[in-house]
Amino acid sequence: QVQLVESGGGLVQAGGSLRLSCAASGRTFSSSVMAWFRQAPGKEREFVAAISRSGGLIYYADSVKGRLTISRDNAKNTVYLQMNSLKPEDTAIYYCGARLSERGSIRSKGSYGYWGQGTQVTVSS
Repeated sequence: QVQLVESGGGLVQAGGSLRLSCAASGRTFSSSVMAWFRQAPGKEREFVAAISRSGGLIYYADSVKGRLTISRDNAKNTVYLQMNSLKPEDTAIYYCGARLSERGSIRSKGSYGYWGQGTQVTVSS
């Protein structure tokens, strides 16, 4: 079992920055591929970024490349999302996800078995 708790969301002006954190409980964090997804009102939950167990492989959605950075600290059981140059279209609830298996695409929300409660990010223009 993996329990996930996100934090760090808030209201920021366009061009600003935020850092999201996702703290995981349980002894399986270092065995989990971790990801961030987001869901805007009226839209499907979409992939943002993912990081392999060791942190050596990282994947991003095209819409966030060069602005958002995912990282993890296995000693602290925490995954981060550094968000720079934020745009109004980044406004969404951001969810942390974890997966233990290798099945399915790393970019697919259906591949993740564990989710946090989400944290709201609002970017004003």
